[in-house]
Amino acid sequence: MVQYAVRRILLAVPVLFIILVVVFGLARAIPGDPCKSILGEKASAETCERFAREHGLDKPIWVQFGIYMGNVAQGDLGNSIRFGRPITQILVERLPMTDELGISAMILALLIGIPAGIISAVRRNSIVDVVTMIGANIGVSIPVFFLGLLLIYFFAVILKDTGFALPPSGRLSPGVSPDPFYLLWEWQAEEGTTKYLFYEFISNHYVLNSLITGDWEVFWDALKHLILPALALSTIPMSIIARMTRSSMLETLGLDYVRTAKAKGLPNHIVILKHALRNALLPVVTIAGLQLAGILGGAVLTETIFALPGVGLSVFEAITSRDFPIIQGFVVVIAFIYVFLNLVVDISYAFLDPRIRLD
Repeated sequence: MVQYAVRRILLAVPVLFIILVVVFGLARAIPGDPCKSILGEKASAETCERFAREHGLDKPIWVQFGIYMGNVAQGDLGNSIRFGRPITQILVERLPMTDELGISAMILALLIGIPAGIISAVRRNSIVDVVTMIGANIGVSIPVFFLGLLLIYFFAVILKDTGFALPPSGRLSPGVSPDPFYLLWEWQAEEGTTKYLFYEFISNHYVLNSLITGDWEVFWDALKHLILPALALSTIPMSIIARMTRSSMLETLGLDYVRTAKAKGLPNHIVILKHALRNALLPVVTIAGLQLAGILGGAVLTETIFALPGVGLSVFEAITSRDFPIIQGFVVVIAFIYVFLNLVVDISYAFLDPRIRLD
């Protein structure tokens, strides 16, 4: 098991390097001049030359890449051209929003997708199966931005004066402010240090921070603001997981050991949940891990539609302003998360199926 994990980790290293090269190159390939985007179209040539020198944009691209790689190796993602702040600090502020959105969407996808797939497989070709699969096909087909707008219109406009209305945008309602857990617990940390950034990162997860501090007003308010974007973002992975679970369960239910368990007279729910489900979940684990990584990377549209200050919205704003360091830093972090989640899926797959370790 250890050798398998080490082999997978070593294979991830060249993948990460290629990601760094591609992201750096694509960021520079975006049409437009960062100086004109940030300082305005009327910025003079002399001003833009000074701007390029100050931010290292006057050097050859391979020199810029070498400097960037050296900084990344030391954990330095650089400073934002637009804000003049370290990328790490901006990540600490923005990544928690994306974390909460992605995890909430994945929880919804698993809680609905897996049971729907199991029921469809058990009741194959029934009305329930047909309706579930039609719903899954529709869910895969609807674009996130279109579904998001529909949800906003229905829950924030049509149901505005009812008890079922939900917030259409933002993380918290006006006037609702969370108290960081480390301040309430009087944990001291010097601003700018690693410990301080870690405390800030945890406290910026509003749902988690409110649970730690017991602030139920902030908890319910943050949760209400997450419902619509999480629902919009979860639809596609939910549909994919439901279809994959159904397909895998149908294959497993036809195996000899399942038929033997039925012949022994075991109750149907025991045969399904105890004997068939574990093996059927092997491909579902893989697709769920990939979908979670895809959710975190694909939150740009969702965060833009619902005005959520997360990584996705930050990348969108950075692209429009040609803020190369933010584009590179945020995309690289998401890519690292993607590779890490794939690594976790590979290792968990080997744990669930010992035969994988021997390949």
